[in-house]
Amino acid sequence: MNSSRAALTALCLGIGLSVNAQVYQSGIIDKSIAVIGGEMITISDLENEIQMMRAQGMSSDRNMRCEVLETIMQSKLFLMQARLDSLKINNDMVEANLNQRMDQIMTQLGGQEEVEKYFHKPVHKLRAEWRNTLQDQSLTQQEQQQIANNIPQITPYDVQEYMKRTDPADLPMVPIKYQLSQIGVYPDREAANSAVKERLLAIRERIINGERFSTLARLYSVDPGSARRGGELGMASKNIFWPVFSDAAMSLKPGIVSQIVETPDGFHIIEVIEKKGDMFNARHILMKPEYTSDDRTKAFNLLDSLRTQILEDNISFGQAARFYSEDLPTRTNMGQMSDPNTGSAYFEIDQLKPQDYAAIRNLKEGEISQPVESADNEGRQGVGNLIYKIIRVDKIIPAHTASFNHDYDQLMYTVKEELQQKAIEEFVTDKIRTTYIVIDPLFQDCEFNNPEWKERFNRE
Repeated sequence: MNSSRAALTALCLGIGLSVNAQVYQSGIIDKSIAVIGGEMITISDLENEIQMMRAQGMSSDRNMRCEVLETIMQSKLFLMQARLDSLKINNDMVEANLNQRMDQIMTQLGGQEEVEKYFHKPVHKLRAEWRNTLQDQSLTQQEQQQIANNIPQITPYDVQEYMKRTDPADLPMVPIKYQLSQIGVYPDREAANSAVKERLLAIRERIINGERFSTLARLYSVDPGSARRGGELGMASKNIFWPVFSDAAMSLKPGIVSQIVETPDGFHIIEVIEKKGDMFNARHILMKPEYTSDDRTKAFNLLDSLRTQILEDNISFGQAARFYSEDLPTRTNMGQMSDPNTGSAYFEIDQLKPQDYAAIRNLKEGEISQPVESADNEGRQGVGNLIYKIIRVDKIIPAHTASFNHDYDQLMYTVKEELQQKAIEEFVTDKIRTTYIVIDPLFQDCEFNNPEWKERFNRE
């Protein structure tokens, strides 16, 4: 073997390729690394997927190429079956997912130019490739769902058999759960909103008169992520912000300071630095209403008085909630709280706001907390607006091992999930055994989850 041939072999082996690979103008070395039925997987398919994962900040504890290759091969099995079953692509979902992916990547990498540099392709070509990938994913997911839905209906007998064959120590644990009611009152939000608007208008005037937006953002903005960067948000898709914020930013010319913009996060003034298509980079100063000790004292006095009246049986908790609570979702339900995401009346500890859990953690059923400062469920990620409340513990379900009589629904879900996973695994194993599959031996050291793949290496 001459020196140039040896160098090429070393290079190819170093990145998991063989010497008969084709080199393209882009610099990508491509070759077939697996054939699944009539579907071919190339090294560029694998590397593109890994590049996408890394762009989105994903990582893996296992060998990433092995893990991604197995995922792609498994997807091909579902995809072939989906086509045999004549499943239809959900194009609306594909386009929504494509736009979301593009927004995330654009924001992550800092705009169209950076995306094209990272992927070495124009955006229109990336969109076409990703659309094809997402269309395949749509069929794959539908096929997986169809397999999962085809398991027999779960019966009480199935649940009993599951409990018989499962070591008690391995049965699901049901964490402690609380059923709660509350009475909540807000501080004088109108006065606080007016005050914060006046402060923002004064800051805006200072900027117009020549002071630097970035300096004032560092001093006054309560958005910690951007404040230390002088309020700068970075080039990002307009779709990741509140619509009213994006609309205001997109309507501005660079260097012009907006009027006050209100979002669920608070009140903003905005200065656009740059706009490119549906992307923009802007600075903002975020301020939130501030409340005085008088607000807190007034609310606590009212809540403490109501608590006393309830404890003395002068009024029921439900009646007090109906007449005095300012939290609309619970007031209309006699004060009873429910999880805004699931609608459940029971809360696990990690579903409660820290302030709420601190207030009730030592209470028994029927007891009412002292007044507490907390937050409602409005705003980004449920951060919420300031609210003062008292909370009654209606019921406590202690942590326990799931039982047939008390936790049948949870056990039924566990059995169903187990059977669905088994059905999917059996489908994959059966398809590996009956489908024409060849895998490049360069991946023979991979520790695939399904050992059947090991029988499909090209040994020649």
